[in-house]
Amino acid sequence: MEKKHHTIKNLIVSSLNNRILYLSPTYQGNVHDKSICDEEGLNFSKNVILWLDNGFEGYNPQKAIINRPKKKPRKKELTDEEKKQNQLISRVRVKVEHAIGQCKVFKIVKDEIRVFKDDFRDLAMLLACSLANFKIKYA
Repeated sequence: MEKKHHTIKNLIVSSLNNRILYLSPTYQGNVHDKSICDEEGLNFSKNVILWLDNGFEGYNPQKAIINRPKKKPRKKELTDEEKKQNQLISRVRVKVEHAIGQCKVFKIVKDEIRVFKDDFRDLAMLLACSLANFKIKYA
């Protein structure tokens, strides 16, 4: 990535059929994923299964079953069973990544937005997610 670019980040929650269920407000790119979760205060009314990456380590909400890949211990290797479990988690998590990718096919979302008007970046991402959901439902 080039220097001096204003990066932005959104937290996206999706279902395994690629539908976007939740979109957070836009944050600066240097804000950590777990910090966004803590600030947003996501609560679940029903029991859910979360497929998280390692950026959410330490995030353990109530009424949620967490599936997160196991990190390799320092100066050790993962066992074959742990590697197999990580592979199973990755096979499901790729569907979540595809849902995020469906939003980022729109040029306005993936290019640098130089408009600094209030909520313009949020609106652009919201429209991209809405169009991605529309495409899944009717295509």
